[in-house]
Amino acid sequence: MTVLVTGADGYIGWPTALRIATRTDDRVVLVDNFARREWVESVGSTSAIPIQGMEERLAAAEEVHGLSNLSFVPTDLTDKSAVDRLLSIHEPNVVVHTAAQPSAPYSQINGERANYTQHNNLQATRNLLWGLHEHGLEDTHFVETTTTGVYGAPEFPIPEGEATMENGGERDEVPFPAMAGSWYHLTKSHDAANMRLAHTQFGIPISDVRTAITYGTETEETAADPRLATRFDFDYYFGVVTHRFCAQAVAGYPMTVYGKGEQRKPFIALEDAVEGLARLALEDPASRPDDHVVYNQVTRAISIVEIAETIADVAGEYGLDVAVEHFENPREEDETHKMEIENDRYDALIGGQSTTFEEGVREILGALLEYEDTVTAHEDRFLPGVLTDDEADETVVEYEDDESTEEADTAATTRGE
Repeated sequence: MTVLVTGADGYIGWPTALRIATRTDDRVVLVDNFARREWVESVGSTSAIPIQGMEERLAAAEEVHGLSNLSFVPTDLTDKSAVDRLLSIHEPNVVVHTAAQPSAPYSQINGERANYTQHNNLQATRNLLWGLHEHGLEDTHFVETTTTGVYGAPEFPIPEGEATMENGGERDEVPFPAMAGSWYHLTKSHDAANMRLAHTQFGIPISDVRTAITYGTETEETAADPRLATRFDFDYYFGVVTHRFCAQAVAGYPMTVYGKGEQRKPFIALEDAVEGLARLALEDPASRPDDHVVYNQVTRAISIVEIAETIADVAGEYGLDVAVEHFENPREEDETHKMEIENDRYDALIGGQSTTFEEGVREILGALLEYEDTVTAHEDRFLPGVLTDDEADETVVEYEDDESTEEADTAATTRGE
């Protein structure tokens, strides 16, 4: 058996690849083009936790965990011929697709970034799905991390994938309508629809894993050696709210709650996100309840204010005096929305939440204090509005140009909102 992991240099992709490889002797092929590193650099930020190059990572994985079944293939997933070569050579039984431009704020910078995000994310997924069909690999299990953001913020409990519609006295189960609120999130809405179509037309078994806001610095495998660390972003564009708040606490910067902050968002620890993906990658195909399954990859919903207050409390254990301040919300959203989201299917998959939010915050703060200098050197990237027009334009990829340089490759890396 061969498992293909795309976005394998990324925050979720790298630890997922390690976990899969530790649980099987089969081949695990890693795919990436390191674009995430370039995107973060382009907004003037960096990973707080140092990350190694792929060659160093693979060497450490073999030395520390004895993993000789990992290999890496640099690939631009938006290049259909490159994807065709990848699939024809490796003929994967499973594809775990974690590759995407993952930032809603990045996709909202300007029209070029919106266009880039949509082309990048949608083209990569389409190339993989059509490639599986055209190479006779329709039995390959396709697992993609989409996002809980496809649901928007409805006033009723969010189902795990489908909704019941009634019209004229007739009822039916239908895909949940796309209510995404950013150009990035819409790429995942379109991916979800394309995966459903690929299942209907080609028979490809699909697991649509709608990933919540993921937090944490490590998993059991990455914690074994600093060379195995996964990235940790904390800036406004690529750092999720928990990571950004923790970085602000370490830098002595007030935690910036936008608006009232009473809105609840779905969250999951990195450990629990990786566990579900690994189990899906290695499960017996006969055990799947259906060939198209949606999972809400979330363990609990938390309000923004609760996040800030929890971090402030835990920060006190480290002698940090942290303030919580409210700022005008730059996003159009209901600041009091109380999200409810069903997750029975995913909870059963992983056997329940493995770590509490408080434990996750404690882990993050402990790690960031070790790299306090890096965080404080980039504290001007905590808030929006620091990216000039010139900065926003200078790294935009002209993806229509077939002769773009290696630095302008458009394949995606890992998800994370």
